[in-house]
Amino acid sequence: MTAMRILVVEDDAQTAALVGQALRDDGHTVDVVAEGREGLKRGAINAYDVLVVDRMLPGLDGLSIVQSLRTAGVKSAIMLLTSMGAIEDRIEGLEGGGDDYLVKPFALGELVARVNALGRRSTLLNDEVVLWVADLELHRIRREVKRNGQPITLQPREFKMLETLMQSKGQVITKTMFLRDVWDFEFDLKTSIVSTNISRLRDKIDRPGDTPLIHTVRGVGYRIDEPH
Repeated sequence: MTAMRILVVEDDAQTAALVGQALRDDGHTVDVVAEGREGLKRGAINAYDVLVVDRMLPGLDGLSIVQSLRTAGVKSAIMLLTSMGAIEDRIEGLEGGGDDYLVKPFALGELVARVNALGRRSTLLNDEVVLWVADLELHRIRREVKRNGQPITLQPREFKMLETLMQSKGQVITKTMFLRDVWDFEFDLKTSIVSTNISRLRDKIDRPGDTPLIHTVRGVGYRIDEPH
């Protein structure tokens, strides 16, 4: 695993020390802060590979940090730590722009493994840098999307959904596959989270006058394909 630069935002001193040391022992460079506003400042101005952010923080809560960073265009992978383990809380954190969600208490080994997985995903090793479907272009390093040369602004979750579709052009991506690849859930949550986000993505990609590229396969899932 390539060494990464990681920011840990955690107000519990013991947890922060244990997490920071475990990540350093794994070869990473780690900064630790205990206050929400300082975490937001650091995350916004420094090029971190991964942020590990506690949900409950003094000054500014973790979800607000994530939402502010995503609004500012920060692409760092973000893991939320929390004692709030309800499905609704996890969905809120992931919908707010988080990439992973770990409930306290957790094993340090699992945290390190999941941080490394986020890092591997963000580096896009051994993958094509640019994906194309007809006149739709997705640049995976620059995190840019264009159609017919015109930029399209996507939220992080929308970008990941489009990337997942374009990686498997012409193939159906099921709801369960989206939950696994985009939200890191290994089970069906029985919610409309996938269809709602697909609808938002389609509004941005298949605009009036464009040939539709994203297609619904009823009862199965979704696919993106070249016009026929």
